[in-house]
Amino acid sequence: MSERTTRVFNNGNSQAVRIPAEFRLSTDRVIISRNKRGELILRPITVKRGTALLKALEQFDDDFIEALQDDRATPLPIQDREPL
Repeated sequence: MSERTTRVFNNGNSQAVRIPAEFRLSTDRVIISRNKRGELILRPITVKRGTALLKALEQFDDDFIEALQDDRATPLPIQDREPL
């Protein structure tokens, strides 16, 4: 395991730690905890893009999908508008 000294600084009312490039995280959220020896542990939360969308799409049944397709197949009437 590699080690490196880095800076701790204040950011508003919170403390922040500068993470060197070689320890860069591929996420913007982590779980932080402290072990019995007082050491801080960061665990990245993996990003599962699209999971919420896929869950929402699972809620649509075949009747709903068919109604959407029927609605798209029916052209909208031409609107009467005042000339510019």
